[in-house]
Amino acid sequence: MHLSPEQLSSLLPQVIEVADAAGREIMRIYEAGFSVTLKADRSPLTEADMAAQRIIGLGLGTLLVKVPMLAEESKPEVFAQRRGWPRLWLVDPLDGTREFVKRNGEFTVNIALIDEHAPILGVLAAPARQVLYAAARGCGAWRRQGDGALTPIQAECPARAPLRILGSRSHGDAVLDRMVARLGPQSRISIGSALKFGLLAEGSGDLYVRRGATCEWDTAAGHALVLEAGGSVVDLSGQPLRYNARDSVINPSFIAYADRSRDWIAALAGAADSSGAEPSA
Repeated sequence: MHLSPEQLSSLLPQVIEVADAAGREIMRIYEAGFSVTLKADRSPLTEADMAAQRIIGLGLGTLLVKVPMLAEESKPEVFAQRRGWPRLWLVDPLDGTREFVKRNGEFTVNIALIDEHAPILGVLAAPARQVLYAAARGCGAWRRQGDGALTPIQAECPARAPLRILGSRSHGDAVLDRMVARLGPQSRISIGSALKFGLLAEGSGDLYVRRGATCEWDTAAGHALVLEAGGSVVDLSGQPLRYNARDSVINPSFIAYADRSRDWIAALAGAADSSGAEPSA
């Protein structure tokens, strides 16, 4: 049975509290100093990642009985085990660890609730920037600055001219740069972590294209936010990203956009054709 908008509306403040608790612990470590180790894929790991995950796991465990959590720093569940989960939490306790290590403040706590492969609730907290985004299906999208109240947000439609194109702070892609350059007049906004989804949802950007590897916990919360703000997140064939639907937790290349009236897939395909590059990983 699907959760109703009323149930999600009552659940959302509780998830926000969990994200806030994780954010406070992240900031305590951020300000006190920390060591960095490297995981097998050479990506960085800090004690803040692990501390935040412990807090989130304990907090979410009290909200929905028997709903499992799949998180970046947990032992990966094989698909044979998790394929039967109709509902799960997808969590990145510290998205943008590279930005955390650089101490530029562009990192987030990502918490999403997945139901039948789709994100139905998402919270993005950026504790160093004192901003939080939250959304739930049928309940709208919201932004909180500092200790203030949640205020509704909406993705901007139609897209502005020049286009405001969001991109990664730490993951460059020369092929993608050449491709989107052919979409016409534009300005580029580079920012780390899932904050790109927050900017898109609040109307501060028009388009975010990502070629190459991201994990499901990187995008799920932002996906929920953009959907409720009026935008879309789709793969390069135009299909919505799906979660816990494959053996791998790696997403396909995707595009997130605010203006649903424009055929962004066709525009990008045309740009790729004219540059001699395919818009995929």
